[in-house]
Amino acid sequence: MDIKKLSSTIRDIPDFPAKGIIFKDITPLLQDTALFNEVIEHISDKFKNFKIDKIAGIESRGFIFGMPLAVKMNVPFVPIRKKGKLPAKTVSISYELEYGSAVIEIHEDAVKNGENILIIDDLLATGGTTNAAIKIVEQLGGNVVASAFVLELAFLNGREKIENKSAEIFSILKVI
Repeated sequence: MDIKKLSSTIRDIPDFPAKGIIFKDITPLLQDTALFNEVIEHISDKFKNFKIDKIAGIESRGFIFGMPLAVKMNVPFVPIRKKGKLPAKTVSISYELEYGSAVIEIHEDAVKNGENILIIDDLLATGGTTNAAIKIVEQLGGNVVASAFVLELAFLNGREKIENKSAEIFSILKVI
């Protein structure tokens, strides 16, 4: 994995979505199909010896990486979405963000008791969204074995704030 090249494709957008936030924009990475494929391959290789039954992607950028990863690993994909976006019966959880609060939902039949789940998102910041995703999967009886990210903002200590200490936490890039 060419970490330097990957790092150069993630750009900073100041004051988005709110003043004082520096948004990490992955859209340049999405324009480089070879590098994007390397990212999927890299994450897939990391978890090839794990027993993973499903991949759960956190809306919305977790979908971008989660679906091709699920195809690559030949497992089903489960969307974790913002409140009101899923059509069937859901389970929801509210949580705090670094700039407010939010609610995520999952279909109540998306994860079966005892299934091993890999959660994926593009970015680990404060850990709030990941904690919420882990909790909602566990509410359904799932076992979160790992969470994976393209980028980790290590200076925000999100890794330390993730409550499930038995699950692997993996990020390709870390901003210190």
